[in-house]
Amino acid sequence: MRVGHVMRVVREQLVGGTRVLGSAVLLLGLAAAPAVADASPSASPSDGSAAPTSAGTSFRTATEIDQGEQATASGSAGDYLYWSFPADATQRPTVKATVKLPDTHASEAWQLDVYDGLRRRQACQYGAQTRTAAAGTASVELACTLRTVRAWSEQWANDPLPGTYYVRLTAVDLPTSDLGLPVSAEIRVDSKDIGGAAAVDGSLAEPLVPGIAVKSEEKEDSSAASAVLSSIEPDDGWSSGWWSDRWVWTAIGGVLAALAGVGGYALTRGMGRPRQVPPGA
Repeated sequence: MRVGHVMRVVREQLVGGTRVLGSAVLLLGLAAAPAVADASPSASPSDGSAAPTSAGTSFRTATEIDQGEQATASGSAGDYLYWSFPADATQRPTVKATVKLPDTHASEAWQLDVYDGLRRRQACQYGAQTRTAAAGTASVELACTLRTVRAWSEQWANDPLPGTYYVRLTAVDLPTSDLGLPVSAEIRVDSKDIGGAAAVDGSLAEPLVPGIAVKSEEKEDSSAASAVLSSIEPDDGWSSGWWSDRWVWTAIGGVLAALAGVGGYALTRGMGRPRQVPPGA
C-alpha cells in the first residue's frame, strides 16, 4: 500500500515537472523567434532607391552597394571593376557576379576577388571564384562565399571582421585581341546570419570602415573638417546583432538543470516519517 502511494506521488510530481518544462520550452521558443528570423538570407532593400549602374576603378572609388540589391556596370575587357558593401559580425556574405561578353571573343578567364576593410584578400569557403569563358560564350558566372565575419580576432589572424568589404572583378587571362571589347557585369551580395554559433568573447572598438578614425576625431573636435570616405552600414547599425540563439540555449540549459534537480530531489527524499510512528521512535 505504501509503495503504491509513493509511486503515485512520484508520478504526479513528474507529470507536473513535464508540464513546467513544456511551458518553459514554449516560452523560450517564442523568444527565439527573432533569432530564427535573423538567420534567413538578407532581403532586398525596400527603400525604393535605384541600384547602382556603374563600378569604380580602384579601392578608393569603389561603388557602394547594399546587401540584397543587384548592381550593374558597363566597361571594357581589361578594366578593373570595384564595388564595396558592409558586412557585420555573424554574417556569412556570398558575392555573385555575372559577366556578359560580346558575341565574338576568344577564350578568356575572369576572376572575382573580395577584400576586407584592411584590404586583405579574403579566401572563399566555396564558389567558382575564377572561371574560363570559352570562345563565343555569352556570359560567365562567378561566386564567392566568405567565412563568417567575426566580431573580434587576434592581430595576426586573417579572419573577416566587421566593416567595409571590397569586390574586384577583372579578366586575369585576356588575349590581346579582346582588350577593349565592351562587357557588362551584374553583381549581388547576400548574407546568411549564422547566429550564436559564430559569437566570440570580444568586439572591435570601431568597424573597419574608411573614414571611421576621422569620425571619431570629429566627436571630440566639432571644428574638424569632414572627410568621411564611406557612408554604407547595415540597416540596423553596426554590431547590432547582440541577440543570438546562444541566449536561448543557455536559458533552456538552465531550465533543464533546475528541473533535473527538482526531479532528483523528489525521487530521493522519500515520504518522510510515517504518521503512525511517534517522533524519536
